[in-house]
Amino acid sequence: MAWRIDEEVVRGELDCRVRGRVTGQIWILGREEPLELMLEGHPGRDLAGHVLRFANPAPVEGKGRELMGRQLGVVGDMTASRKVKVVDCSAEEFEDYYRARKPFPWHWGNGIYLEWFSKCNGRVVIESAGYALELEASATWELTKGEEEAQRVANAKSLTAFLEPEESEDEDDPQSEAEAEADEEAARMDLLMDRVTARMDREGCDGDSFERILEEERQRLKKERGEKELTPEQLAEREEWLAEFHAGEEEMMAEMEAEKWKGEEEGPALEHPLVERSRELSIRVYAEVEQKGWVSEETHQEHPLVEIVTRTMSASAKLAGALGDDEEWPPEALFAGSVLVRLKKARGYLRDVIGALDSADEERLGTPGWRLEVRREIGEILGEVQTLIEEVREVLAEEE
Repeated sequence: MAWRIDEEVVRGELDCRVRGRVTGQIWILGREEPLELMLEGHPGRDLAGHVLRFANPAPVEGKGRELMGRQLGVVGDMTASRKVKVVDCSAEEFEDYYRARKPFPWHWGNGIYLEWFSKCNGRVVIESAGYALELEASATWELTKGEEEAQRVANAKSLTAFLEPEESEDEDDPQSEAEAEADEEAARMDLLMDRVTARMDREGCDGDSFERILEEERQRLKKERGEKELTPEQLAEREEWLAEFHAGEEEMMAEMEAEKWKGEEEGPALEHPLVERSRELSIRVYAEVEQKGWVSEETHQEHPLVEIVTRTMSASAKLAGALGDDEEWPPEALFAGSVLVRLKKARGYLRDVIGALDSADEERLGTPGWRLEVRREIGEILGEVQTLIEEVREVLAEEE
């Protein structure tokens, strides 16, 4: 999860006059002392060798005051000339346009984008098209194209390293009894469905045979795992739980039906932003790989580019199943276990994409720019998924 502090910045100064180093100070509303930046790496070519001063005309207080005072780390993307879309309407009007799925008025603006990765706080981002900027005209040095390309690679690697560090077993281990039960049930269902699918393929069965094979394989798995028959008390407890579960579902469906008329007036249901972003990325990645002829129908499924495409699509599907149509968040405890399983599977697919990108880097598949852009987007989505996982875990912990 990134610290996005652009709204909280009062003013700041970035000193890029020494090659390989960026220093500076940033004043945050509600904080007495400024942040002190001591970063390794190069900024963008527009800032290399310069001093940049910036000021926010309308700062608001936020969590930025909780950042550590000394920001030691490495440079990410840093530029004062990023082209961004600037909305030409109020927040309320923008929401109306968005809900109606209508284009909103906008213009291209010149935006500041300052990103770094600190040892104490991780990724920090300042992004705005509304700051007053002042850039000293004279430059003490210039960034070469080779240095710029090397910095882009370092930026992408820094993002991936922060959002996808070397995972310890503790992070993947269940954090609560409810999560452990959800993981176990998910693994059990995956094994069961794999067996059912394999058997239907092997025996040439049609859809009418599914229920019979499912029940046979369920009983076989139950016997293999040594699962005992439930006692009358356990059966009663299970029936009570199922009754509560279905009552919750019926209540939710009734509320959705009662609110349906509002949705018809407001336009189509909104997707969760992360679902929309991951779906659009998967479509774009597939189209680019296919249109540029980087793979063919004969390309094996283990090919890095094929894996990037398929795993990105799988992650998008799991996120859609977990997050639905921008429903209330975080989920209720009744559904949190199921949501958590899907989010963790999406995280696994995203990690697979990063591994495939590493292989693509080694084999020089696609183009360097394409790989860097996909890596950046996958890394950012992965960071947001990890945040959602932690939020669902909190729901389960509170329930226990």
